[in-house]
Amino acid sequence: MLVQRIEMVFHGPLDLERRSLVPAPFSGALSAARASTARLRPLRRPDRGRSRGGIVPGAVLFYFDFAIYRQMLALARAEDNPAGRRRLFFLLLGVVPVVASVNAVCFFLDGILFPGLHRVRVRAPVFNVGHARSGTTLMHRIMSLDGDRFSSFLFWELFFPSILQKKLVRLLGRLDQRLLGGRIDARIKAWETRKFAATDDMHKTSLTAAEEDDAIFLLSCAAGFWIVALPYMGKLDFYYVDERWPEKRRRRMLRFYSDCVRRQLYLNGPDKIHLSKNPTFAGRVEALIETFPDARIVVPVRNPYDTIPSLLKLMQTGWSLRGWDDEEMNRSLRVLAEQSYHTYQYPLEVLARHPETRHAIVDYRELVAEPRRTIEKVYAQLGLPLSPEFAAVLEAEQRRARSHETSNRYSLEEFGLRADAIRSAMPELFATYRWDE
Repeated sequence: MLVQRIEMVFHGPLDLERRSLVPAPFSGALSAARASTARLRPLRRPDRGRSRGGIVPGAVLFYFDFAIYRQMLALARAEDNPAGRRRLFFLLLGVVPVVASVNAVCFFLDGILFPGLHRVRVRAPVFNVGHARSGTTLMHRIMSLDGDRFSSFLFWELFFPSILQKKLVRLLGRLDQRLLGGRIDARIKAWETRKFAATDDMHKTSLTAAEEDDAIFLLSCAAGFWIVALPYMGKLDFYYVDERWPEKRRRRMLRFYSDCVRRQLYLNGPDKIHLSKNPTFAGRVEALIETFPDARIVVPVRNPYDTIPSLLKLMQTGWSLRGWDDEEMNRSLRVLAEQSYHTYQYPLEVLARHPETRHAIVDYRELVAEPRRTIEKVYAQLGLPLSPEFAAVLEAEQRRARSHETSNRYSLEEFGLRADAIRSAMPELFATYRWDE
């Protein structure tokens, strides 16, 4: 009974509203994906209460996924690793309820303290989706340099979804600079240097840099970031949102996400465009188009011989640092490798069903070698004008070309993968991009 009452407080209204899709150019690069889309069931689209800004802003309350929370508690009880079990219970019974409750109260207060929020609309957001390690971060970083146009979440902002919380943190930052000479800021930077040192060569992380905004669901127990800490692939599902999640639950989550984006736009500028990077969002492209009918999608693609072992190595390193046993890690790595095939193909299949959705498919090799020409092409496909100021920025990026290339190389054999199996799972993509040559 207590859980049911808490759910009523956290969930809020369940229905989503949407408007008609706007016709837009369609790239012919997806023709190879069309044949495989017949088996996929499109999401049902409500036609009530359409608005020119996408979702009609309303009294959206903080979202908390009690179904996944119960699953995580059950996995914690069954965990054989004593240290892991204690850590999980501390997080799930201590940290999560307290912080999520504070977030929920602040989220509710936003609508009262900041009435201008109700006039903010999310218009034509840009989503960078695709397999991890395929260039989503590089693409996002370059596009973010067009700062007068785009707005994104910084990593620290993802833990504080309300306007009130962000304003308080920013105020504390200013006071630290004025009264303490930035001592607190220096301590935080030293902490993040120690915290992220083990994986910085694979994925540079900073609290003050843009990060995957899937983490906005972390304290809602619905973020793929939980898998970074917990090797429970296949037991917890944060990825297959389009195909496996119940409709009401999916819409409730995306409605909350849209409201978080509105809050960020309220702070950064209501006329800006939300810019997102999320490999996890590759499994919810249909839901993104349903929630944001004028969404624009960018899908970077890179040789899976590079991306799959690189992702597996990153996850293996993170799990090993937390002391998880090899058997559970290896099982999760096998599930993640299998999921990789879906991550490559599913966004293209969805876009093939939505030729009216503006999108760009980006070859990672071209992005690294010719960033200026590649971004110019992406902007043209997304219908974004290129300002003279950003053109100058791209010229500087062109001079830095190839500096993003990593020296890390991971073998397929290390993870029991075979090149011929990967090739046979994605023959159309290998034929298009000639990764074997």
